[in-house]
Amino acid sequence: MMGGKEHTVSAIRRNDDSIEYFYVKKEKKPALQRLKKIPFIRGIVAIIESAANGSKHLQFAGDRYDVNPGEEVEESAEEGSKLQMILGVAAIGVLSFLFGKFIFTLIPVFLAQLFHTWFPGKVAQILLESGFKLVLLLSYIYFVSLTPLIKRVFQYHGSEHKVINCYENGLPLTVENVQAQSRLHYRCGSSFMLFTVIVGMFIYFLVPTDPFWLRIVDRILLIPVVLGVAFEVLQWTNACRNIPVLRYLGYPGLWLQLLTTKEPKDDQVEVAIASFNKLLEIEKDPNNITLN
Repeated sequence: MMGGKEHTVSAIRRNDDSIEYFYVKKEKKPALQRLKKIPFIRGIVAIIESAANGSKHLQFAGDRYDVNPGEEVEESAEEGSKLQMILGVAAIGVLSFLFGKFIFTLIPVFLAQLFHTWFPGKVAQILLESGFKLVLLLSYIYFVSLTPLIKRVFQYHGSEHKVINCYENGLPLTVENVQAQSRLHYRCGSSFMLFTVIVGMFIYFLVPTDPFWLRIVDRILLIPVVLGVAFEVLQWTNACRNIPVLRYLGYPGLWLQLLTTKEPKDDQVEVAIASFNKLLEIEKDPNNITLN
């Protein structure tokens, strides 16, 4: 899946080796456009939009996975039913993201509390909580990446990064040129996940850890704050990636991508190139291309 300022495009390879495309035009609602200009708020809006939009593309790919062309389930002829389906998929995507963030935020709190007798101080508890959160995140990504399906998804993820890096380096988009690129990229959402752990740790130092019920309430209420600040940190590290010293600030996020991306095969790179070229064709303005 590739994203631009106006559209997002997914390309999938069908069983007959053909490539099929799915397009979604980004809606420009005045209220959302205003929110996207406000620092710290814009990150939350972007995350929700990304979760909703990404779920539509995953639904498209999932409906056609291992299904021969022409054998897809017929969609409802009624436009209203189709709209309800799309909205439902988007809502599920957003709710799934929020539920996942809720779980990954609270489980480390309870784990750290179990060691309160041995590590009673505020600093110790926050460091312990952040450590558990990091271990939980890395363990989850590692173990799901061992499944064949997720491994394939991560290979496609790596191919997306390679294509973007090849394009940004001004090279022709050939399989050979793309494969020579790094599968890591500063603007990747995987980096954002790690930054939420780091940013959250520093923000938690500003609020009390006792009593325990207040700590839980604080963590829940601070979820949008952590997301908003982490998004700004991600944007800042990307802006500084060409500055010799400051570029290292983005390295923790890049290291996480060693788990969330895998080296792709040539046929997967071909699909990523096809998706990117189709996006260039639709967007018309190369400056509109971004990385989701």
